[in-house]
Amino acid sequence: MTGPNGGPEPEDVLDADEGDDEAAGLAPSVAPGRYALVVADTDAGARLDLYVAAQVGLSRTQSATLIANGNTTVDGRREKASWRVRAGERVDVNVPPPPGRAIVPEDIPLSIIHEDDEIVVIDKAAGMVVHPAPGNWTGTLVNALMGRGQALAAGGGEERPGLVHRIDKDTSGLLVVAKTERAHRVLSADLAARRVVRRYATVCWGHLKEDRITVEKPIARDPRDRKRMAIVTGGKAARTDFVRLARFDVGDLLRAHLHTGRTHQIRVHLASTGHPVLGDDTYGGGGGRRLVGLGAQRHFLHAAWLRFRHPASGEAMDFRAPLPEDLRRSMAALADDRALADHPDPLSVFGFYDDPLP
Repeated sequence: MTGPNGGPEPEDVLDADEGDDEAAGLAPSVAPGRYALVVADTDAGARLDLYVAAQVGLSRTQSATLIANGNTTVDGRREKASWRVRAGERVDVNVPPPPGRAIVPEDIPLSIIHEDDEIVVIDKAAGMVVHPAPGNWTGTLVNALMGRGQALAAGGGEERPGLVHRIDKDTSGLLVVAKTERAHRVLSADLAARRVVRRYATVCWGHLKEDRITVEKPIARDPRDRKRMAIVTGGKAARTDFVRLARFDVGDLLRAHLHTGRTHQIRVHLASTGHPVLGDDTYGGGGGRRLVGLGAQRHFLHAAWLRFRHPASGEAMDFRAPLPEDLRRSMAALADDRALADHPDPLSVFGFYDDPLP
């Protein structure tokens, strides 16, 4: 399958962040799956290993390994890495999933908001990756849960036990983890059906043209930089509603309501309006970090409000996570109001929770 802008898309890979809000960052490896490529005239004569590396986003060594292991064919036949591709040839590449690794239980403090026999709700600190992945095999939320002797549903996958959704490493806030298979099944279905309500507090650079906007633009990996996401024709459908709650000198305080859960969705959608998240180096909003006292690598994005039905009892569950200390200080600087730094929940001052939930 050829993806947008001529780049490949895996044919049999689930959206890595379906039902996921702001995911825990992009792993430095390519998504497992089958990639079907057709050699363009401009690529004719290239070595097979270099062609595959460039088209799929692999290193030359990784590409050569796939070829040597029989995971790459040219018009259905195996060829050597030195094969010179010809225009019109079909090159099929199978990127297998990485081998599983045992999760190491670790004694890492967590902020537990709620826990019962079915679920655990956590207010994740900024800087913590949600699950083990290349480059982050330890120190994650899952490692910490395992360190508590936590029972977790296997439905999330070998390295994502219990996970129903995720948030970025440098985003703070609420997420729910399933302890039982029933909880994982019910919550995943509710998330897919948009019955789980997730609202974020964020500050964007500059000022939106209107107090309420909806951004509905498809998102996929940036064809020029696979560590980023981008608005891409033919990408995964994505919708975010934004409501301006306050207008400061350098930007707007917004409530963001996710209707879908693509990787970096809020950050990409705001960047597409010309008003990226304050402090977000990846998507162009990093320049104002010092103005409002944000820490290194920190962007102003917090999963503040989470609502869903309990997967066993059906009871309405409503969880709110006040801004952490660093974002409270930033809010005080933005509003030029020192009292906000000590307020137990500055978001309530700006009416974050006033809008009726669907």
